[in-house]
Amino acid sequence: MTCINLLPWRETRRKEQQRQFFTVAGTAAVLMAVIVFYIHFYIGGLIDDQNNRNNFLQGEISKVDKKISQIKALKSEKEKLLARMNIIQQLQTRRPEIVHIFDELARSVPEGIYLTTAKQEGTLIPLDGVAQSNARVSSFMRNLDKSRWFADPRLDVIKADDKQQVRTSRFKLHVKLVRQGEADT
Repeated sequence: MTCINLLPWRETRRKEQQRQFFTVAGTAAVLMAVIVFYIHFYIGGLIDDQNNRNNFLQGEISKVDKKISQIKALKSEKEKLLARMNIIQQLQTRRPEIVHIFDELARSVPEGIYLTTAKQEGTLIPLDGVAQSNARVSSFMRNLDKSRWFADPRLDVIKADDKQQVRTSRFKLHVKLVRQGEADT
């Protein structure tokens, strides 16, 4: 019988298939590496672009925050100025008030009463004085009560004083000031 050796042909074919397999596998590995590097660089570029956008937005946000703080400071300054203007306006409207107070006091003081002090403490006016009699103090209080500038006179102290053989009475009373703008409303 004849023997035919087919081994080298199969071995050569096997080696060729292995070489083709490794070539395809190497090509696939190189192609995959290229694709992975491309995706890595592409995504890295996208991340860098997004970081640049984020940095730009952070810069713009900080600019807007500065403007907002300036606006708040301006609003605060505006409120302070408006409050000052309001106070000045109130002072301007109350400027002639003291003239009316003194005029009304002069009209309300009956003969025989002398005021020694008069102070204004807000809407309260304490008055100290000397009267020839208690009746004159009562008359003074009635006159103050009738006045449109004063209200609610209250006697704090009345004390008899016998100096130089003349009987007088020292008194302290307070009266509330009626502001005309507030009374009209």
